Amino acid sequence: MITPRQLNDIAQWTSTHGVDYAALSHLRQVYPNLYFTDCLDDDINDAEPVLQGEGVNVYLVDSRQHCLRLTDDPQIATGVVLAVTTECVDS
Repeated sequence: MITPRQLNDIAQWTSTHGVDYAALSHLRQVYPNLYFTDCLDDDINDAEPVLQGEGVNVYLVDSRQHCLRLTDDPQIATGVVLAVTTECVDS
């Protein structure tokens, strides 16, 4: 389960610090029971973010069935995908 406050804190932190290996390592330490990964927002199809941050869209992951899939239900979410929007990617 992921709380709304956790989602807001994660989105706010990544908006300030960006999304890279160090950011993911930090978030894994702060939230040790959650799975974290990143990608470009263009890589995600057929899903709406649960939260849109500045430069990062947040999606939730459900891994209960031993196969990762996106969900919009924070009650069953076991992880977070931080999807960087293309306007924030350096060329």
